[in-house]
Amino acid sequence: MKQFDLVMFDLDGTLVQTAPEFLEAVNDTLRRFVLPEVTLTQVINWIGNGMRELLTRAIADVCQAAPEAVRQSELLRLMEPVFNVYFLQRCGTCSQLYPQVRESLTALRDRQVKLALVTNKESRYTQLVLAAHQLTDLFDAVVCGDTLPVKKPHPDGVEHCLSQFGVAKNRALLVGDSSIDVATARRAGVAVWALPYGYNQGQPIEMSAPDRVISDCSALYCL
Repeated sequence: MKQFDLVMFDLDGTLVQTAPEFLEAVNDTLRRFVLPEVTLTQVINWIGNGMRELLTRAIADVCQAAPEAVRQSELLRLMEPVFNVYFLQRCGTCSQLYPQVRESLTALRDRQVKLALVTNKESRYTQLVLAAHQLTDLFDAVVCGDTLPVKKPHPDGVEHCLSQFGVAKNRALLVGDSSIDVATARRAGVAVWALPYGYNQGQPIEMSAPDRVISDCSALYCL
């Protein structure tokens, strides 16, 4: 018998390496406002709390200001819509799948496991990335950062999937790459496996104490 009836996945840093697209959009925006550029390493450490917070951290860094001050600033208000336009143009253009992602998703579907995506990325960006990598048809449900009133680490996205498919918590798994994913799973009462190569704000994923750390998605073949 299969171990799980439902497997839910994060997107950025779990299935798709999207940091280069974040970097390009951030630097496009900074150049537009005649500000210094940031590095890929910096952007990787800022991913995870939504687009607005990523831009906030970038502005704070290049302007040598506190993030709290930037969140209330006129500069952020002006830059955010510009950033959104650039990011929409960049989505799906320079990202790539991590190893064994497509093979693992296909194998799980062949075994009649329900697959869901639970991401904090807004739907317009998510759909572009999924389409670019031909992943759209592999998921039975997609919950984005703007699908529900709340997003991860709030458990509603996971609970929405459990309810949609009528799956008990002990038959569901969340696969992610960050402390946010681990916290989401804990609050929802489901198992969580974590990948070590994603975007966890510079911290080893082991520090978040997932149920299991897997080297890549091929570990899902045994479900």
